[in-house]
Order: sequence, then C-alpha cells, then structure tokens
Amino acid sequence: AKWIEAAPDRFIASPFIFQPDEAGLEQMRSKFDEGFYTGMGEIATQLNGLAPNDPRLESYFALAEELDLPTLIHTEGIGPELPGFRTAAGSPLLLEDVLVRHPKLRLYVENSGYPFRDEMIAMMSQYPQLYGDVSTITWLIPRTAFYDYLEALVTAGLGKRIMFGSDQMRWPEMIEKGILAIEEADFLTEEEKRDILYHNANRFLEMNQGNQ
Repeated sequence: AKWIEAAPDRFIASPFIFQPDEAGLEQMRSKFDEGFYTGMGEIATQLNGLAPNDPRLESYFALAEELDLPTLIHTEGIGPELPGFRTAAGSPLLLEDVLVRHPKLRLYVENSGYPFRDEMIAMMSQYPQLYGDVSTITWLIPRTAFYDYLEALVTAGLGKRIMFGSDQMRWPEMIEKGILAIEEADFLTEEEKRDILYHNANRFLEMNQGNQ
C-alpha cells in the first residue's frame, strides 16, 4: 500500500492467495471495486497441494476474467519446502480446464512451468492467452539448465510470450543476476532479449492502455 501511495502509476497491486476462501474473495472484491487492486495473484495454492483446476479456485479465475486482470499462478515443479507443496499439482496441463472455461483470462505462469518443458510448450501453443515468466530459475538452478529450458521455449516459437520477473523476495541483489542471465544468453537475439525484459510484459499488462 505504501508503494502504491508513493508511485501509483508504477505498480499493479495484486492480492497474494495462499488458501482459497470465499469470504476473503468478497473482501478482495471491494478492493477491486475501489481500484486499489488491478491484478490477481500470485495464486500460490499449489503450496497447499491444490491444483489450478481445483473447484475452490474457480471463483477467483471468474473474477479475474470478469475484471480483465493480469493473473499470476504458481504452477511449476519446484517450490518452497512446505509440507503441503505437491509437485504433481504444478503440471501446466492442469491449466487446460481453467483456460477452456475462461478464454479471455490473461494468465501467466511463474517460471514458465519449470521443469515441465513439453507440457508448457503444448499449453502455450494451444492457448495464446497464456504467458510465462522467468524469475527465480534465472539464478536458483544451474545456468545451463535455465538456458536449456529457455531456449526450448524460444525455439518452439514462444519468445513473444515470455516475461522477465524478479520474485527475489528478500534478496533484491538477485534481480541484477536475473537480468544478466538474459543479457548473457548468446542464443537470444537482441530483439528477443528486449522482448523478455520489456516488450512482452508491456503487451500482456496492457501498459499503454492505462497501467504503467
């Protein structure tokens, strides 16, 4: 809230969703109605073992589609060491029911679904409204593993829908390392690097239409 107050044109406020709760959703709606929240997520319910197609999340996706909110979901094979986390709940294929029910939902996947490469390629190829980011995998896994994954997505023709993300939690110094991982990728053209670092997010977030 302090960031929004200090620079309202530079941030998109979004609620972090750890456990789905209808009462909590109604409280969120008031924040959306007043214009404070303009995004949805991170939807981090995988940390509790919930798959994205769990019925308890349906009302969140419905609201995000209704309000045309950029929506972030943690759907990948790695995560924090929590007792409820389930790798199987991170398969990008589990997003299919969500995307079919909500064809106008602007959804992006944390770390582009790593390490579910083929599943993510299939989903992004089939559903053009689906984007992915690259955040902690720019430094958390070996650089060669990150490059193998990123190159596979770009080679599959998905370079226009991959966005850089920070997600550095309490380690802001890792943002620089993440940017360098993109800039030093010799398999990317300068245009592809700029797409990942700026243009793709500019398009997905509709920054030229009011959001900055």
